[in-house]
Amino acid sequence: MPGLKREFGLAVVGCGAIGRIRAELARDYPGIGWLGLCDINAEVGHNLQQDTGADFFTTDYNELITRPEVDATIIATTENDHTRPILAAVEQGHSLFIEKPLATNARESEQVLKAIEKARLDAVIGYTQRFRRRFLAVKERVFTGEIGDVTGVVTRAFMNGAAPVVTLSRAANHRASLTPMVVSGTHSLDVSMWLMEGKKPVSVYARSNDRVMSQYGTKDSTFGIWTMDDGTMFSMNISWALPLVWPGAVYGLEIGIVGTEGAIDIEDTHRDVILASSRSQKTPYPLPEGVDDTRHVEFLTSFPPGDIQDGQLWGPMREETNSWYQRVYTGLKTPHASPQDGHRNLVMTMAMDLSAKLGKEIDFPVNLDELGEPED
Repeated sequence: MPGLKREFGLAVVGCGAIGRIRAELARDYPGIGWLGLCDINAEVGHNLQQDTGADFFTTDYNELITRPEVDATIIATTENDHTRPILAAVEQGHSLFIEKPLATNARESEQVLKAIEKARLDAVIGYTQRFRRRFLAVKERVFTGEIGDVTGVVTRAFMNGAAPVVTLSRAANHRASLTPMVVSGTHSLDVSMWLMEGKKPVSVYARSNDRVMSQYGTKDSTFGIWTMDDGTMFSMNISWALPLVWPGAVYGLEIGIVGTEGAIDIEDTHRDVILASSRSQKTPYPLPEGVDDTRHVEFLTSFPPGDIQDGQLWGPMREETNSWYQRVYTGLKTPHASPQDGHRNLVMTMAMDLSAKLGKEIDFPVNLDELGEPED
């Protein structure tokens, strides 16, 4: 229900690192008149409630989502636990902000997408990279035809190995569905598809390896090449097996875009601002006990949500979150990813994994059942 133009009530389901950021920004947004929180970890939730002055906390998402004060819901649970709270919020007719992915299973993702479409709700997916200034600038130049029609895109993503270690430590029983592409490559894939807006995948061929991350139940890297419906080629790869002492806090991207009348080259590896110190530098999130990532060099600005200055987060996640609050409050048009984008991204990343597993090209549209059945 976009464009309320009155104070609205917000539910935040999931009070971890990302839920905390969005809830803290909600506390300061004047259009939000009521804030409720939910997390299965009562201590985590109560701490956030105290820090934000939230009006309500519960460990039961249904209890929160069905409160009459709630008009909009943020789903910020772990990746494997999105489906049920999303469907509960859809049933209540809420505006939705869903951390990617819609689900970690293609059939569940389709189920969620159809429910949102049937209810005709305004929903967005959390792809924070879209709110980086450089990508917004590139999007505008591509959209206005400065390089003609895009004919080829090359995307390379490097990740500090600490990020998957944290992600996988939270999902010991569901690691098989948390691959480099599904969890993290989806961000760079989304940016690339956004810059190629209107082009549809026809086929993909991919390969993976697992010499480092197999101990955590996942792959190291996945490389693939896509053919689009107009003949455009899209080369996509990600590795999240870099050493834990890699200076980048999380992500480093390189994207090259070739068009019929020009090209755009994006270097987003964060090597332009480097800190070297005799003091140990740590990752911006807690690692499991016994995992040491002590390093003395850091690529500043490489934490995707942004950076803390004087106790406040500044950067793309602030822009992304506050613009969604404006979207709900005023009906503002925003560059957020749609649920359709989110479902497409999941299917594409899972198709890359399937191609790598089978060692053969996968054609589109793909049979979703081949990508995995819903888990109990």
